[in-house]
Amino acid sequence: MRRNIRRGLRLALTGALTAVLLPTSAAQAGTPAPRTYTVWQWNVAGNTIHDGSTTDGLVTQAAASIVARGADFAAFNELCQGQYSALVNELRTRGWPQDQANFARFEPSRAAGNAAVCQGEAFGNAIFSKRPLGGAARFALPDDGTAEKRNLLCAPLTDGTATRFCTTHITTSQSSNVAQLDLVHQKLEEYAASGETVLTAGDFNAQPHYGRLNTYYAPSVNTPNNTDNTGQYRELDDDDPGNCPGYGEWTADGTPGATPPCGGNAKIDHIFVRESALAGAYSADSLAVSTACTGVTACSDHRILVGTVTVK
Repeated sequence: MRRNIRRGLRLALTGALTAVLLPTSAAQAGTPAPRTYTVWQWNVAGNTIHDGSTTDGLVTQAAASIVARGADFAAFNELCQGQYSALVNELRTRGWPQDQANFARFEPSRAAGNAAVCQGEAFGNAIFSKRPLGGAARFALPDDGTAEKRNLLCAPLTDGTATRFCTTHITTSQSSNVAQLDLVHQKLEEYAASGETVLTAGDFNAQPHYGRLNTYYAPSVNTPNNTDNTGQYRELDDDDPGNCPGYGEWTADGTPGATPPCGGNAKIDHIFVRESALAGAYSADSLAVSTACTGVTACSDHRILVGTVTVK
């Protein structure tokens, strides 16, 4: 009995000493280490400019940019389903995904069958990931009364980091725009409350200084160009000192709605991450629109937005 007691004490002491000597990363094995992601976002006008074409250069230009920019995630808005399938094949050919069978998700906002849209194919949002994806979540947004049924499309990584990537394309209708923004915000907060880190990219059809984005932007973003914020999020281009601080670089041709605070065209494409998830610096740039697509003067009426962020 005495020997058993001594042996138990030795084991207890050894276990305690081992716990003290273990590095923090091992002691907190359930907590992922900080990780850096590059997010790529583009509204490609796949129907209005490309009429669903998969051979006019849109697919190759997009895939080349994703690979060249070292993107971990890519989001598309206004993409025809045939273009989505072509992008899957092109990215496979370029060796971009780690798992060639599990890296892309598509959600229509207009179903197939209308010959005037995408040559009869479905039309909507898509996400791509360099790392394997889990099952997608698809949320219908409040109806704006049009034929297009807007959605929020999300999918998690399968690597145990509790990282999720989402995209959305919010309506231009102002009253429905607010309702759709509110539902997207609600879903992002629900994911955050469950312990997930969410990166959200898309065409929000709202400029950073609009009041309806005040519940997104954190008060730490407040500048003369973007005031009265009450939210929890940072946008990856919101602190660029050379491009309208608090607002960022323009992303879309024309000036929908109010004049941008620094003039020029409007920024309506965003990449959001919750401020509490940040673990380091972040930045973003909008890229000049390619003119390499055949039969059109420009490959889109939106610029590509690329951002890099380190998260917990």
